[in-house]
Amino acid sequence: MKKIIIAISAIILIVSCKKEESVTPIVELPTPNVNFLFQQDYDGTSISSADFGATQFTNAKGTNHTITKLQYLVSNITLHKTNGDEVELGGYNLIDLADADSRYYTPTVTVPAGTYTGVSITFGFNPEDNISGEYTDLNAASWSWPMMIGGGYHFMKFEGKFTDNTGAQKGFAYHNGTASKMNTDGTRTHEANDFRVRLWDFSGGFEVVQGNNTTININMDLSEWFKNPIVWNLDNYHAMLMPNYTAQKMMNQNGRSVFSFGGITVSVD
Repeated sequence: MKKIIIAISAIILIVSCKKEESVTPIVELPTPNVNFLFQQDYDGTSISSADFGATQFTNAKGTNHTITKLQYLVSNITLHKTNGDEVELGGYNLIDLADADSRYYTPTVTVPAGTYTGVSITFGFNPEDNISGEYTDLNAASWSWPMMIGGGYHFMKFEGKFTDNTGAQKGFAYHNGTASKMNTDGTRTHEANDFRVRLWDFSGGFEVVQGNNTTININMDLSEWFKNPIVWNLDNYHAMLMPNYTAQKMMNQNGRSVFSFGGITVSVD
């Protein structure tokens, strides 16, 4: 009988000990929410679709012009951490100044919390991504680049009207995409014309924090398309620029200075 009592006591003791064991609850931290906002200005003056056809701008050549359309594509966004690591977000976004919502882009890749020094973007598509007919939304937006001059997609449509050197009003279509060169035998050679830019946060970096909504602002200064490093002459380059190899390579050079890091805004849910 004593043996039975001892055994029962041992069982009670074991059960009692198990009940007293503490279990640490698993707490899931909220995922950081990171968005991008693409903003446009002209030599420091903010612009919107309200300026279309109404506001007069003067470029570096001294030519007066208006803006009637601005659409451009960026892709393969990458964030740079202070320790040198890179967070590749991929994807692409077609910004249309006539559609305010298109200026916002939320990547599908989760951005880890941490401190970052800046962001890199590709203007247009690199050759691996610039595949004709590949993207349903871009096809629907009439964004294709003609096959005879390289295929794939536009990188930008920047249009307006300007006063030429005779005082007459003319339209310009500053369209950018694959560069295509006419050869002496009548064939064409196509060259990739995308470019990649690194945009530094010169204020010391920014933090992506768990639970916060972080919006990274990227600015485009439209005046730079006309002045750096090549002062653009709309009298010479305003129409039929898509098959014009020289014009496309000039756009590639000027485009590298149009973007800048515009800081961040943070909100908490």
